[in-house]
Amino acid sequence: MAGLPGVSLGSKKDGTPYFRASITYKGKHISLGSFDDESLAHKAYLDAYELIVATHLGPDDYRENAVVLPFEKWIVLTNFRDNGLYIKTPIYLRKNYFDYYYSPELVLKFDIDDLFYYSNHKIMKRGSHLFVAEYGMQTTILSRYGVKSFAVPGRDFEFSNGDSSDFRYGNIIITNRYYGVTKEYRKGMPVFVTRIHINGDYIIGRYPTEEEAAIAYNKASESLSAAGFKKDFPENYVETIDEIDYARIYHMVRLSKKFRNFLESLK
Repeated sequence: MAGLPGVSLGSKKDGTPYFRASITYKGKHISLGSFDDESLAHKAYLDAYELIVATHLGPDDYRENAVVLPFEKWIVLTNFRDNGLYIKTPIYLRKNYFDYYYSPELVLKFDIDDLFYYSNHKIMKRGSHLFVAEYGMQTTILSRYGVKSFAVPGRDFEFSNGDSSDFRYGNIIITNRYYGVTKEYRKGMPVFVTRIHINGDYIIGRYPTEEEAAIAYNKASESLSAAGFKKDFPENYVETIDEIDYARIYHMVRLSKKFRNFLESLK
């Protein structure tokens, strides 16, 4: 055992020693991280203790205090101190919502309904994409709102208040739910345009409803496959209508003349 308070000695698989920092607070034994140096582990313990007693320090004060304590642990302890709820991910509870502190520079807002999920799923980031590990797969945060992987911000969905870090449900507006479908306006009225990418984009048609446009995309992609075109297209799953209405729309929906001519050229 190491001699400094809050520090215990451990060893890696190859026998290399390291030092674990921890603190017990409100009857909860909390790990503060592992360090190669005993004095650093002890400093993390002292940082944690000072944070617990310094109630004027909040989750946003991390950068102004030169601490060894990892940022994530700073948030966990601050929330536990202020709200009495221990959460292992860097969440700080607010009134009717919570902040998820990915980093000191990136703070994400979520509805309180998502608290259980993000208490058990750590958010990761690759480029501009935020995701969690779920069932051995990387699941994007936006998929929980029905935003598809192909979606482009500003075209297929938008943040109502302009804050792209605010993931509360009322702030995310989905404008295009389906592959190949975009919403446009003609003479002030909405119209749904279907495009499919072959050698460039082909306009399949313009339709009065999003569902018709999505089904037109399916019909176009299936027509291409039937004509021997070697490309896999995603399928639109239209859950707002039943099988009978789907079949009726599929039968009556028209595809553009330019696209039909392309199909003829494949024969």
